[in-house]
Amino acid sequence: MVNGRALHFVFKIAERKLTAKFYREILGMKVLRHEEFADGCEAACNGPYANRWSKTMVGYGPEDNHFVIELTYNYGITSYEAGNDFRGITIRSKEAIERARANDWPVEEENGRFVVKAPGGYKYYLINEPQPTDKDPVQKVTLASSNLQRSIAYWRDILGLKVYIEEENSVLLGYGDDQVKLELEDIGTTVNHAKAYGRIAFAVPFSEQPAIQKKIKETGNTILTDLISLDTPGKATVRVIILADPDGHEICFVDDEAFRQLSVPDYPSEAILDRYIQKHESNSL
Repeated sequence: MVNGRALHFVFKIAERKLTAKFYREILGMKVLRHEEFADGCEAACNGPYANRWSKTMVGYGPEDNHFVIELTYNYGITSYEAGNDFRGITIRSKEAIERARANDWPVEEENGRFVVKAPGGYKYYLINEPQPTDKDPVQKVTLASSNLQRSIAYWRDILGLKVYIEEENSVLLGYGDDQVKLELEDIGTTVNHAKAYGRIAFAVPFSEQPAIQKKIKETGNTILTDLISLDTPGKATVRVIILADPDGHEICFVDDEAFRQLSVPDYPSEAILDRYIQKHESNSL
């Protein structure tokens, strides 16, 4: 049994000004930390780009007990083609619906659910109920599957997630009852990741990472990046392994101990983000 903890989902963003407005003023999230990097990430955290980039973590609370969003911005990249791989993130927050309407941010309805889109087209499903203050408002991340039973076999039998709800065209999985869940939705066609593909991250104990790597190799599944240590200047060094499920969804497993040190909120870094936006994107809206 894997002792996993859901951490965050990574999005590539083409600009930061409007994106920051959406996450702060519409969804009501906080900037938890912001970091700038001169070169591409060894584990392709920013995608297949060897250029300058930044990482901004946003969420409703500290990463120790909240599922958050990682926004990666590659300098000089002005757009990303979206595929059908990412389906949406569900949040319980009638307050976000109200803020969207008050700010003239489009609110759509889809199968009885309220939907807002972040810049880049990423969907957020908003449950029209008061946002909880005693637990994470983020409920689940939904990704596409081209073969649901094959996906279940991978995520349950190899990565050790528990199946909570299995229906004809979807399955809800997770590492713990009080954690954000992963939903896989059968789309009946090939999953296309295009250029905007993201990555979901989990934390596991340092001692469990080699066992995950061994199991992936033994079952003939894909390892995108073997166990590697990544340095963040002035912060903790974190060991990661990057995988791909049968549909090509990228999965990052970080060592929990070091990541808890790395992910301590740095709220003053929000001002650093705003300075970079002002300097590099003063004309974007």
